Order: sequence, then structure tokens, then C-alpha cells
Amino acid sequence: MTHTARRIGRTLAFVLPVVLVLSGTLAVARVPWATGSTESQVLTASSDTASERATPRAPQDVLRDQLLRELQEKDPGIALTHLQRQVEERPSLARHCMEIARSLGRAAVAVYGPSRAQSFSRPVCDTSFAYGVSEQATGS
Repeated sequence: MTHTARRIGRTLAFVLPVVLVLSGTLAVARVPWATGSTESQVLTASSDTASERATPRAPQDVLRDQLLRELQEKDPGIALTHLQRQVEERPSLARHCMEIARSLGRAAVAVYGPSRAQSFSRPVCDTSFAYGVSEQATGS
């Protein structure tokens, strides 16, 4: 019985690495860059198991993120001016203007404090910026 176990162990010790090397070689040979083909297929480790595909972000979300960066890098006044211009150029953003301005107001309080943030207030999208400032300042 010991002899049989040794023989099985030796066989596995020889066969298993060979199988692993061959399967790895075959896997690498199937990627486009290895064969020199110009196929557009790209293989990734998680492509078959991904639960959802990346979706393009909504224009209002992209604009909000851009304006929040601008608020931090420059000042809220510049971000509000750009928000107003974007809404004038792209009327489809008008329904999101108040929400974006309120987000800018909350972010301005975090960066400048309530008093200084309020000084940047202007009539963009009604008074949503000022509402965002007061909302953040009172902790609502």
C-alpha cells in the first residue's frame, strides 16, 4: 500500500506541473498581442464575472464634479458663474441647476466656513446656493 501511494504521489508530482505549464501557455497564446493579430478582443480576468458594465455618467453628474473641483481650486463665485453659463448653453441642465447649486453651497461651507461661503452667493438657480450654505451651516 505504501508503494502504491508513492507511485501516485510521484505521478501527480510530474503530471500536475506539466498540465499547469501547458494550460498557462495556451492561455497566453490566446491573447491578441501574443499572436500578432489585430483583433479588438481584449481579455481581462474579470470580464466574464463582472456584475454590471460601466455606464456613462449623466451630464449633470459630470458638471457637478467639475464645478466642485473648480470651487476647491478657485472659488465658489467662479463655479457659480460657470454653472449659470452651462445652464444657458444646455437648457437640459436647468432642471438639475438647483440641486447642483445646493451641492456647491454645502461644499463652500466645508472649504470656506458659513460666513465666507455666504459672501459668494448670487442668484443662480434661484437661491439654491444660499440654501445649501445655510443647510450645511445648520447641520440639516
